Order: sequence, then C-alpha cells, then structure tokens
Amino acid sequence: MSKMFYQKLAVNNIKKNGKTYFPYILTCISTIAMFYIMHFISVNDGLNSMSGGRSLKIILNLGTYVIGFFSVVFLFYTNSFLIKRRKKELGLYNILGMEKKHIARLLLWETLLVAIITMILGLISGIAVSKLMFLVLLKILNFKVTMGFVISTNSIVKTVILFGFIFVLTLINNMRQIHLAKPVELLKGGQVGEKEPKTKWILTLIGILSLGAGYYIALTTESPLAALNMFFLAAILVMIGTWALFTAGSIALLKILRKNKKFYYKTNHFINVSGMIYRMKQNAVGLANICILSTTVLVMLSTTVSLYIGMEDVLRTRYPRDISISAKNISKEKTEMINNLIKEQADKDNITLKNIVKYRSSSLAMIQDKNYFTDNGSDLDVNNLGFLEFVPLSEYNDLENKSITLKENEVLLFTYRGEIAEDSINILGNEFKIKERINSMTVDGISSAVVANGYFIIVPDEKTIEKIYASSTQADSKIEDLSYYFAFDTDDNAEKEIALTNEINSKIKQLSIDARCEGLEESRESFFSLYGGLFFLGIFLGALFIMATVLIIYYKQISEGYDDKERFEIMKKVGMSKEEIKKSIGNQVLMVFFLPVVTAIIHIAFAFKVIVKLLAVLNLTNVTLFAICTAGTIFVFAIFYAIVYFLTSRVYYKIVS
Repeated sequence: MSKMFYQKLAVNNIKKNGKTYFPYILTCISTIAMFYIMHFISVNDGLNSMSGGRSLKIILNLGTYVIGFFSVVFLFYTNSFLIKRRKKELGLYNILGMEKKHIARLLLWETLLVAIITMILGLISGIAVSKLMFLVLLKILNFKVTMGFVISTNSIVKTVILFGFIFVLTLINNMRQIHLAKPVELLKGGQVGEKEPKTKWILTLIGILSLGAGYYIALTTESPLAALNMFFLAAILVMIGTWALFTAGSIALLKILRKNKKFYYKTNHFINVSGMIYRMKQNAVGLANICILSTTVLVMLSTTVSLYIGMEDVLRTRYPRDISISAKNISKEKTEMINNLIKEQADKDNITLKNIVKYRSSSLAMIQDKNYFTDNGSDLDVNNLGFLEFVPLSEYNDLENKSITLKENEVLLFTYRGEIAEDSINILGNEFKIKERINSMTVDGISSAVVANGYFIIVPDEKTIEKIYASSTQADSKIEDLSYYFAFDTDDNAEKEIALTNEINSKIKQLSIDARCEGLEESRESFFSLYGGLFFLGIFLGALFIMATVLIIYYKQISEGYDDKERFEIMKKVGMSKEEIKKSIGNQVLMVFFLPVVTAIIHIAFAFKVIVKLLAVLNLTNVTLFAICTAGTIFVFAIFYAIVYFLTSRVYYKIVS
C-alpha cells in the first residue's frame, strides 16, 4: 500500500460521509468548549471573594460533573449512528479484500483526525468564550465585572483527559462491532431493523407500572421534605416507563390496532399502522431519548427561570421583615437587653423602626399521626414529621393586638404547612381543644425554610409549655427559657440596612448572647449567588441538552430518510400515487416526530405538583409565577422544536426523493 494510504482514505471518508460526520464533529467541538467553560468558571478564584461564592462554586462544580457524564454518554450514543450508517461501506471494504485489521487501522485514523480537530477547535472556542460567559454569570449575580483574561491550564488538562477517554471508548466500541460482525452482516447493517418487531408484553407492563408509579408519587406527595426525597425516585421511574413504553408499548398498541379488523382494513389506517410498526422499531430508543431530554430541559429551565425571576418573592418569604433577630433559650432580662440594643443602634444611625414583630416561643420536632403528636414513634418518616411552635397567649395578644382568653385545655392553631382536620390536638398525651383556627399570623421567616409540616400552637401560658416539655423524651423535665424573635422594617436604603444588621450582630456578640441578626439586604448577595448560579447552570445545561436533542432529531431524520427511500419505491410498485405515498409517510413522520414533545408535556403536567413542593424548599411559594414560567418555557420550546423539524425534514425529503 502507498504511503499515507490510511490517512488519505480517512480524510476522504470523513468528507464523503459529511452529512453524518460534520454534525458529529460540530457537537464534539461544542461539548468540549462547554466543558472547558464550566470547569474554568468553577475553579475561578474570583468567586472566592463573593458572598455565597463557596455555594456557587459547589453548584458550578456539580455542573462540570453533569456535562462530563453527559458528554461520555451522548457522544458514545451519537457515534453509534455513525457506525450504523457506515457498516455497509465498511463491509464493502472487507469484501474487496481489506482485512478487519486494516479496517480497524482506518477507523483509528478517522477517530484520531476527528479527535485532533475537535480538541483544538473546541479548546480555542472554549478559551475565547470563557471570559464572556464568566461576565454573563457576574451580570446575572449583579456583581462587579473584573478586568483581565485568564487561561486555565488545569481546565485544559481535565478537558483533554476526559474527551481523550471518550474518543478511545468510541474507537474500541467501533472496532468491537466490526470485529464481531461478518462481512454479509456489515453489508446489511443499515437494514437490520426490517424484520417485524415482536410484542414484548412484559416490557410493556413494566413501562405502564413504572410510569404509573412515577405519576402516583408525583401526585400524592404532600410534604416538601418528602418531595425532596421522592422526586428523584419518581424521575427514574418515569424515565424507565418512557423508555419501555416507547420501545415496547408503542408496538404493542399498534399490533392491537392491527388486530381490530374494522379499524385496520381501511386504506389510510392500513398503511399508517403497518408503517408505524416498523418506524417505532427503528426509532423507539431515539424517540425515548428525545422525550427524556425534552422533559429535562423543560423542568430545568422552568424552575431556574422562575427562581431567578421570583428572587424578590423568595427573599420576602424568607425575610418577612427587613431585619430580624432570633435568639434561643433566652431570659426575659436578656430580651430587654436585645430590645434596648436595637433601639439604641437604630437611633444612633437615625433609622426608624416600622412594623415591629416580637414574641417568645418554644419549638419541638414531633411525629404526627392526624391530630396526635409524639416524639418516640418507630414509624418516623418524612411524611409524618411536624414542627410545633408554642407561643404563650400573652405574647400572641401583644403581637396581634388582641385580648383573647383561653381555658387551661384550650389552644389556638395556626397551620403554616400541613393539616389537622380534627377539633382537638393531642401533644405527648396532653389533650387540647382547638378553640379557634387562625387564618393568618405574623411569623418568623425561618419557618419558611423548614420543609416539614409546621404548626403554631397558642397555649394559655408558659406553664402549659413546661407541662408539654415535661412529657417529652427530647428535652429536660423543665424548660429553661423560651426563644425570642424580633423583626422590623425600615425605610432606609440597602447600605444603611446592611450596616445596621452588622452593627447589631457585633453588639450581640459582645453581650455573649446566643442570637443572630439577619437582614434581607445583607442576605441578598448570597441568595443571588445560589439562585443566580442555578439559573446560569440551568441555561447552560439547557443549551447542551437542546443541542443533543437537535442532533438526535437530525440523525433520526437521516436514518428514516434512507429507510423510507426503499419503502417509497415499494409503494410505487404496488400502485400508490406519489401524492398518496408522500401524504402517508408525511403523516407518520409528523406523528413520530411530535410524540416525544407531547409526552414530555404530559410528564411536566404530572410533575407540576411535586416541583411546586420542591420550590417551597427553596422559599419560592409563588405558584402562579412558576405556572407562567412553565407555560412560557413549553411554548418557546415547542416553537423551537417545530423549527428544528422543518429544517431537518428538508434533509429527509431530499434523501427520499
């Protein structure tokens, strides 16, 4: 063989298979660039000086792992499209005299060329765009833009190692397939799926049960803490159900329709059902992947966008007042010291206190069974965990400016999260009659961060709280002191509020009191770091998953184009007109193409309730905002999906024609 034979043949093969190779090369360049950018930002020292920078780096580092894992799976998966389309070509080489070791050498050079080209272009693109993306992140977080340009050697090394591993993995898999296949099998590689698929009833049943179980968990989960634990289980079940129903359930349904003679033996139904059986056999896995990716994109974008847009709602839920002070187990004398400290500091800074809220209380974590609360049950789980906040009646009357009276066995109940349907409540064997249910109450923002059920119990006096504590196995027989909460609003600017918060914290520390002062403005930067980071990651990963969806759609259209070209010819020979054939195939392609996105929307509809519970964990309680963001995300994604369909369908019709 002549010198550089394999290299020249490899270059020629890449050019000749441009329809399948170039999109793959472009995807490799994009994923390499995106991994470098995310890794570069996650290790950027500029984040260390930001408020909440540590949390932000953890989020971005998680994003690096997600992109890395996804790149391995996705590029390995898309490479299977390439090798499937090229089996006939490689089989022809084998028939013409090339041994399998020569074909392996050819594949080695092709992989090496693609790896070198994509690595160089991907890293150049990543380095060029990394600073811009970092500036975008800073803009999202409302932080000052830093000047300078940095290239991360660490990020370059990690990127080269990861994608070098991916290319080696795909090469080994390609060689394995060529080595195990016979020349005749290679020549018919593109037609392997032409046999009628078998009905897999067990897999169909698994799909129905998995999807049903995932939907059931999503619809019946009430507690935000339970939602946090069960969401990923539900997501895995839905993914399994989606894959099983696309691969086996769709074929089972079509065969049931075929058995219905009244339905099947009509011209349109006959052609569409028989055509769809083969079409689903070949495209089921790709369609399931498109559906799962579409669902992931919709969930990721709708949640992160709503969290970022609803930042003010999140802050106000967590901080009902501009500044708040919380102290644990504090005497009345020390509460007066805190009151005087706050007043003196506010007067010194010339700040007027408004909408003051202050009360003393005590809390216990309980196991709830309807209206019974215990602390030594054996069946503790996230669904029956509840927090009881006991507030003496005198404190409540002062707080709400009321003059309510209670008997010794009576309480008032304010349900923050959860449900007690009965007219009485039993706490550690102490029975109380619910005299009145309070519809609203000014409570501390910490309660919004508690993801379990929460109840405020207004008791007659502090002796009642001592009696309850004496029945508890968690606490001493005698309660020492109650906790104290003091909060207020101001009309001053953010700088003065932050200064006052820090000064109060400093004075509290000097008095050696177990208390902490928090402020909405003082916490704003850390909240923006967390939710802005999630928003950035959501947009970044959303773009990656959308790119993956587009590539799978493109390859699916090419595969279907080559398969339908032969069907097109057969239909012509049996007497169908060109218009009838085009209409029939067009209907099938359209149905198959939009099936994943319709299924993804159904998944989102069932998941809506459990996602709302999850957002409550992150202090977003504005359900209307999330509903609008979800609807808007679905609308934009559907338009984008339709555009992708019309663009890729051109390639399909060119092949068929």
